[in-house]
Amino acid sequence: MLKFDVKIHFAHTTFKWSNEAKGKAAVYCVIVGFANYDISQKRLFTYSDIKGEPTELVVKNINPYLANAKDLVITRQSKPINDVPKMAFGNMPLDGGHFLFTDEEKKYFLLNEPKAKIFFKSLISAREFLNNRKRWCLWLVDILPQELKAMPKVLERVELVKAFRLSSIAPSTQKHAVTPTIFRDTHRPKSFIVVPRVSSDSRKYIPMGFFDHNSIVSDTMLAIPNGTLYNFGVLMSEMHMAWVKYTCGRLKSDYRYSKDIVYNNYPWPKEPSEKNKKKVEGKAQKVLDVRAEFPKSSLADLYDPLTMPPKLVKAHQELDKAVDLCYRPQAFATENARIEFLFDLYNQYTAPLFNEKKKK
Repeated sequence: MLKFDVKIHFAHTTFKWSNEAKGKAAVYCVIVGFANYDISQKRLFTYSDIKGEPTELVVKNINPYLANAKDLVITRQSKPINDVPKMAFGNMPLDGGHFLFTDEEKKYFLLNEPKAKIFFKSLISAREFLNNRKRWCLWLVDILPQELKAMPKVLERVELVKAFRLSSIAPSTQKHAVTPTIFRDTHRPKSFIVVPRVSSDSRKYIPMGFFDHNSIVSDTMLAIPNGTLYNFGVLMSEMHMAWVKYTCGRLKSDYRYSKDIVYNNYPWPKEPSEKNKKKVEGKAQKVLDVRAEFPKSSLADLYDPLTMPPKLVKAHQELDKAVDLCYRPQAFATENARIEFLFDLYNQYTAPLFNEKKKK
């Protein structure tokens, strides 16, 4: 589009298309009208509710992300454009389910194999994380051969994992049959922030959380090893969510968070003061403290717009203000003001990178 000087003249952002047919599928659409010449005023139709009616805006420009901002294309990055902790994929078991357990399955297994207790770890997967459920895994990374042989029920599981991997038609799976005691991935940082790879678009924020080395993050999640309270605060803010809405992939209408596109390209605040960073940390801790007041409530319920507790709403509003101040002293009146600011900041950060690549 940028290469051939094509300009968008009007556009509808994502909305749900429906008809009167029986058994109709859920179809999510955008509409884009473009030409190889420019006009001074464009029409942008946005949907605060993808099932509702649009709001029409008359704007000077509509970029490829259907935002009222300068034209740009965000490319995949292997590392963050700012000096922040790297994001990593969770651990894929590649086990055919033989290393995974519910509470009841774990309890029954330990009745027959009590020595295996020290090798069980809490598994953090997206569904369990969001819905306040427990899941467990056998984590045998450091097991000694004699320990394994002394636990026939565990050894049986290892044999099943090996058989599962050998039976696969994928060479990439078969090669892991030589190490049947471990997951395909074995990342276990001391502490980390977790981010669900898929999250409902009805939530104002993607729920994230902190865990330590006693938990294993699954491949349905992304992890930020050594992530700080400040990192958590910025990622749980309205500012970051504006970026997510415009750059994130979608599964139906749900957010499909990406490491290389969304996180690595996210423009973090430019040289925020220590005072403002401390304020973000304080407000981020407040969000965590309020969540802890509802131990029986799942994150899915806490972040449902209809059931979100007023105390949590207020805590997030205060966090949003603190994060905004790290970007600029003036308030952001609209979401479009946020994304326009972020796209401009992204251009500032990446222009030197692209110039360096061209020189090479």
